[in-house]
Amino acid sequence: MMISAEPHPGVQRPELLQGLLGAKASPVEKLLVHDAAWFSRMKVDLRLNTLVTQFSIEQRAAVLATGQAVKFEKALLATGSRARRPAVAGANLGNVFYIRTARDLSGLREVVETEKNVVVVGGGFVAAETAVLLRKLKLNVTLITRSAAVWTRFFDLDTANWLTNYLIGNGVKVMVNEHLNGFEGRTVLQRVQTKSGQRIDTTVAVVAMGSEPNLQLVSASPLWSQNGCPVTERLESDELGIFAAGDIALYPNPVMGGMRREEHWEAALAMGAAAGYNMAAKKMVNFTFIPWHRSRVFDLDFDFVGDFTRPPTRVEMEGDREKKRKFTLKCYQLNKLTGVVFCNEDEKKVKAVRADFAKMIK
Repeated sequence: MMISAEPHPGVQRPELLQGLLGAKASPVEKLLVHDAAWFSRMKVDLRLNTLVTQFSIEQRAAVLATGQAVKFEKALLATGSRARRPAVAGANLGNVFYIRTARDLSGLREVVETEKNVVVVGGGFVAAETAVLLRKLKLNVTLITRSAAVWTRFFDLDTANWLTNYLIGNGVKVMVNEHLNGFEGRTVLQRVQTKSGQRIDTTVAVVAMGSEPNLQLVSASPLWSQNGCPVTERLESDELGIFAAGDIALYPNPVMGGMRREEHWEAALAMGAAAGYNMAAKKMVNFTFIPWHRSRVFDLDFDFVGDFTRPPTRVEMEGDREKKRKFTLKCYQLNKLTGVVFCNEDEKKVKAVRADFAKMIK
């Protein structure tokens, strides 16, 4: 049995922004990983639009919003994450969007069809990608980030400034070193206010300030910790038979070191496959993963391989950033190579580094 609060089977999340906010929007049905008929053929009892209100470790049961109690021998928690909401005035005003699901993006697309100005708050992947797509829809876009430049967590400051100027050159107004102070309006947004005193007139805002794991269901149990659901290298919790995968799983990564929580699509796919195997197999296997994800900013295609949980202390560049916009960044923590960034590089080069990365960082 697969229980989901969403109205449709799982969607390919990396395609959501482009698919629903791009110039040629796609229906959600084209973005599904599998349609409902596939689950039926695979003999999966798919329950959509269904909330789990209680999860009992002792009774080995999940209680649904309908009141039905579903007994289980093994369970996988893959509740994902939600957009982080800032603790500021007006955060719940109409036309302040927090994008995470297909429904969120469909609502945003419907609103911006009749608007001219939009403010995007954030300086990470979702913020930049959203700003780009909205700009392609001919909106006046202002991006507000509290950092000195866009993507400072992943680049050296020179490259971050280069990307920020690239956004500006393509029509996105970028306000750096600005902290959100609140949203103004009675029922619908009228303007965005920053802590420096700037007040930006707009009737649409998108907040992309990161995400938080959905752990409410296990908040009063041993399956909860401040940074995720702790699991072993087999993705099984200390409560035998209960596994976690995706955005909520806090797992040991033997390559990167320490306990990690990945928030990217490729990691979720790999975890789901590993957890499913271990739930069904007689002999379980360890989960190992080299973090990798992609992002696109106008005509720049980026690949990120490795650990970017902290800004690099040193960066080495190969290639031509200014003219050809084709380069590789090797990111270090002191003398240890921890991540590699590719911009418009050949896919074979990216795959080779992914394959060799475990050896590279030892």
